[in-house]
Amino acid sequence: MAALLHLHENYQLGRERIHRRLHPLQIYNDVELIKRYRFNGEGIHYITNLIRHDITPKGNNNHPIDPIDKVCIALHVLATGCFQRTDGDTLGISQASVSRIVQTVCTALTDRLPHFVRLPQGHEQVENMMKFYQIARFPGVIGLIDGTHVKIQAPTEDEHQFVNRKRFHSINVQVVLDADAKIINLNAQWPGSVHDSRVLRESGLQEVLQDSEGHLLGDSGYPLKCWLLTPIARPSDDAEERYNLAHKRTRCLVERGIGQLKRRFHCLHGELRYKPEKASCIVAACAILHNLAKDMRIPLIAEDIQGYDQPDQELHQGMNHNVPRAYRRHIVESHF
Repeated sequence: MAALLHLHENYQLGRERIHRRLHPLQIYNDVELIKRYRFNGEGIHYITNLIRHDITPKGNNNHPIDPIDKVCIALHVLATGCFQRTDGDTLGISQASVSRIVQTVCTALTDRLPHFVRLPQGHEQVENMMKFYQIARFPGVIGLIDGTHVKIQAPTEDEHQFVNRKRFHSINVQVVLDADAKIINLNAQWPGSVHDSRVLRESGLQEVLQDSEGHLLGDSGYPLKCWLLTPIARPSDDAEERYNLAHKRTRCLVERGIGQLKRRFHCLHGELRYKPEKASCIVAACAILHNLAKDMRIPLIAEDIQGYDQPDQELHQGMNHNVPRAYRRHIVESHF
């Protein structure tokens, strides 16, 4: 009996040590917090309050984990891309609990995706066009489109569908960025084998943008549309050369933006060891957090600034019909 009481006392002491440990917000300054969680104290509190209702434990049994602790755990995993067991051991929480927490936090964030990832409208769109114009004097640009692959573990169902052209399992993620490198449209639902052109076709962007006063810029892997301008494959005069140069200089921002996203959240660099639907949820959550970090002017840390990731570029030219060609020629003659 005495031995059992001793074991029980040790167990309770261990539980108390876990729940009495100092919180990261008490230990680290903002620089250290950003290094570990990609957000300062204000940002961590904002995210916690944003999703508090969705991640607050329903009862008080068995020492439930506080919402702010859940946010810190999830941010640390997304930021570092570390193995969950290592992360769990450091925090005194099991790997299974860390996995559930990451999924809970990411799901709560993605439920708010339309609020944080949306195409600019009205005066926002006009301001966005002006910012793009200042880069290389390319008119009417409302966004930059590109794709990137996020590596995932081999799924148990439809495994072959997720093998991309580079022969690893992935999700093909379509991203549209604004002039501040914020994500304004995201599609992270397609397996890695699916072509960029199909991802675009199924994304619904055409229905939204075909009557827009502006256009996206995309590389030669995308089909030329009145709402999506691509480079001229064989420029025939100086104006077309200037068009291509301005197009290239402006579109460089999307490569840097995707690089920032992946460098800010290292989990997107490695392999997401989740089922595809959960991996897609994590990608969407990272997009929201990326935009929040931009809004809060949270800087990238020094080691994240170097070596931006270059998005995958497919070499597939879509059908260029007469109307889009005429529209592109109008842009060339009017502005270049």
